[in-house]
Amino acid sequence: MKPGDPHAVRELFDSIAPRYDQLNDLLSLGLHRVWKRQAVRWLQPAPGQQLIDLCCGTGDLALLLAAKLRPGGSVLGLDAAAAPLAIAQQRSVRQPWLPVRWQQGDALATGLATGRFDGAVMAYGLRNLNAPGPGLQELRRLLRPGGRAAVLDFNRPDPATPAGAAAASFQQLYLRRLVVPAARRFGLPEQYSYLEASLERFPRAADQEALARSAGFTHVRHRPLMGGLMGLLQLVA
Repeated sequence: MKPGDPHAVRELFDSIAPRYDQLNDLLSLGLHRVWKRQAVRWLQPAPGQQLIDLCCGTGDLALLLAAKLRPGGSVLGLDAAAAPLAIAQQRSVRQPWLPVRWQQGDALATGLATGRFDGAVMAYGLRNLNAPGPGLQELRRLLRPGGRAAVLDFNRPDPATPAGAAAASFQQLYLRRLVVPAARRFGLPEQYSYLEASLERFPRAADQEALARSAGFTHVRHRPLMGGLMGLLQLVA
């Protein structure tokens, strides 16, 4: 599978959707929930706001945000793949009081109005886009001036430093010795082998910051998480 190929990425997430949440909990020891809460804290959601979750997947982060927006606010969860969105819809049916709706669409070209949203999140989506620069540009376009965005993803450590080299070595070991074997037990080894390939083309922290500034964000900070294995790009439009 070629990393960033839109059709292949949609097929990948359609195929792993039924096991996605279970594997996330297993492979991160539940820590992905902590990282997502850190993204929410940066966003500072408030009642009445209009938020968007780009590449929303099965909807856990969108629902987390929606719980903080009543009364008057709402979340739009957008994803290119149909199967994760179907699971997200099932989740929201069980929580009908949460102001969230779902839409299938391309995070590089949403077709939504400029400046429509007060805030945005993207968790594990930027790395899978065909081009992260245009993805950040579309993210910026959707936000009103002063709106916040949180982009959570794997970090690509810089092996030029001792700490970066150690993190890169551990990350490779984690992906090859834990992630892929665990995914094999679920019949998904090829889909999760894609993680390492997608990281090879993913911009490092400083490059992500440069792309975000070029996209027009006024405040940009890449915050390493989990000893540099994950990263949270904190942005203000």
